Amino acid sequence: MFWNNQVLGTTDLLTHDLLAEYKGSGWRRIPEAFKDPGGRWCGFAARLRVWIVNTEKLSATVESVERAVTSRDLSRMAIARPLFGTTLTHYCLLWHAHNGQTLRVQHADRRRRGLIEVPGNATVKNLVARGTCDLGWTDTDDFFVGLDDGHPVAMLPIRLSDGRTICMPNSVSIVKGTERLSAARRLVDFLLSAETELALARSPSRQVPLGEIDEESLPAEVRRLRPWVADGARLEELRTSRAACLAWLRTEYAR
Repeated sequence: MFWNNQVLGTTDLLTHDLLAEYKGSGWRRIPEAFKDPGGRWCGFAARLRVWIVNTEKLSATVESVERAVTSRDLSRMAIARPLFGTTLTHYCLLWHAHNGQTLRVQHADRRRRGLIEVPGNATVKNLVARGTCDLGWTDTDDFFVGLDDGHPVAMLPIRLSDGRTICMPNSVSIVKGTERLSAARRLVDFLLSAETELALARSPSRQVPLGEIDEESLPAEVRRLRPWVADGARLEELRTSRAACLAWLRTEYAR
C-alpha cells in the first residue's frame, strides 16, 4: 500500500502503471473530484495552499496581498523552493494553465524583485509569524502551527487564474503485485473512512474531510475551509504537467 500526504507522487506511480484497482467502501464515499475513476488511488483529508499573512505588518485582505505581490520589492514575501513537496504541486498546477509560459515569466520576475526562497513551508511560516516577512505561501497545517503558537497570523486561499483553489488531499493506493492484498484493502478502507477523516479534522493540522460527515462534529476552523476545498482545481491536471514542470525547475535551480 502507498500512502502519500498529497497526490503528486501518486500520479507519478499511476503514470508508470504501478497501482492496482480497488473500489471499496472508502473509495465509494469520496467525491469523484478527489479520486481516480478507475479506483487506482483515492484522496482523503485535505490541506490547502494558502497565503499566510502577518497581521501586524499587512492587512489580511485580497487587495492588500495583491498590492504586496505586485510591488517593486518582494523581499518581504517568502515561498519554499518549488523542487519538491506541496510547492511543486502548486507550480505544476500553475504550469498547466498555459503550458508553463506564464509561470516561467512570473517566476523569473518574482526572483528579480527579491522573492525569498527557503527550504520548506515551515520556514515560510516561521519567517511570517515572527515578522521577518510580511506574507508567504504555505499549507494550512503549517499555518495552524503558527496560529496555535500565538503568532499574529491570518490566512487567505491561494487561487489560480480561473479562481480555483489548490486543495491537496492525502492519497492512498495499492501497489500492484502485493502479496497481502486483503490486508491492504482493509487498511485503505480504514484510511478512507469517516472515522479517520474526523480524527484528522480534530488534529492540530485540521485536515478537511472530503467524504460525507456530520458537519456539526467538525471544528469551526475546519468548517470554514470546506468551501475552499469545494473550489479545488482538478487533480488530474497534475499528471500531465508534473514531468515538464519538474524538468524545467531542475534546470532553473542547477544554474
